[in-house]
Amino acid sequence: MKLAILSDTHGLLRPEVLEHLNTADAIFHGGDINKQSILDELEQYAPLYVVRGNNDKEWAEAVPHHLTVTLGGVRFCMVHNKKELPADLSGIDAVVFGHSHKYVQEEKDGLLWLNPGSCGPRRFQQEITMMMAEVEDGHIQVEKVLIPHILK
Repeated sequence: MKLAILSDTHGLLRPEVLEHLNTADAIFHGGDINKQSILDELEQYAPLYVVRGNNDKEWAEAVPHHLTVTLGGVRFCMVHNKKELPADLSGIDAVVFGHSHKYVQEEKDGLLWLNPGSCGPRRFQQEITMMMAEVEDGHIQVEKVLIPHILK
């Protein structure tokens, strides 16, 4: 199963991101979506798993703060700001988060920590990134996707 993992789109879905969504079996969004139309567009590509970010206000009240989902035998916990993770992460294989706009892919204390960075408007002179991952039989392989920042 192929996953597209993105976060911090802040109201912008770049064409380069959409190209990757065409190959996804599921999409994770780590929050700071900024408007319902982004979710509506993402849902046209694949099943969508999403959490609310600190910039997702009244319109996103129905979007969960954190979410646990198992795909391809891998149990994910999603939250926008990793400082707001649930205290009990037992049984979790990977944590997907956003907020910092900084790409993170590291294994620590038996957990895989994944922050796809931001693929929305470029901020803080950081790279524009997302992740593509393959999950199967309880294993996950993650690839960093660097998006050129010619526009915005």
